[in-house]
Amino acid sequence: MTSSTVLVFTRTTGYRHDSIPAGVEAVRALAADDGLSVDHTEDPSVFTADRLRGYRAVVWLSASGNILDEDQRRAFGDWLASGGTYAGIHAASTAERAWPEYEQIVGARFTQHPPVQTATVHVEDAAHPSTTDLPSVWEHTDEWYDFEVNPRGRVRVLLTVDESTYDGGQMGQDHPLAWTTELGSGRGWYTALGHGSELYEDPTFLTHLRGGLRSIWH
Repeated sequence: MTSSTVLVFTRTTGYRHDSIPAGVEAVRALAADDGLSVDHTEDPSVFTADRLRGYRAVVWLSASGNILDEDQRRAFGDWLASGGTYAGIHAASTAERAWPEYEQIVGARFTQHPPVQTATVHVEDAAHPSTTDLPSVWEHTDEWYDFEVNPRGRVRVLLTVDESTYDGGQMGQDHPLAWTTELGSGRGWYTALGHGSELYEDPTFLTHLRGGLRSIWH
């Protein structure tokens, strides 16, 4: 029987977002809407083969820094490759720089961001649960992450941001924000959105988050 419990992991050894508690509560509420429960932890010892088998999906919510040891990385990677599912939210792309495989899991590695400001987001692929109910174009205020390498071609891009609508972007005309990844028999979803606590009460962002989470736990 498939587990009805989702693991939300928020350990930080780098920058810690003040929005983590609001994000945890939002994920907890979205899971409850779908009849699921949430285990929230910052304890990396949960990343063993035996314990991961007890979870329907794993969500890294603004986790940062190097947060797993080698055995825990191996267990998580094996779990994903054998059919596990992962969601990364916002600062999850800043985590685990010492683990090469994690770049494939999250899709791309964060480099920098300009100050929080409003910009225009475009839905590129409206066929995914995290985008199908969004406006095709909308204004959003967030931290706009740049990435070491544009992940297009390795991921299914869902959202992009128009760099001409804000100051300080460094990726150019093609700036992906959200995507899905294939991880062996498993799969992942990542969104760079989700910096501020207020976003976890914002209807448009919650529509995006709800669909992304449903895509990994259904």
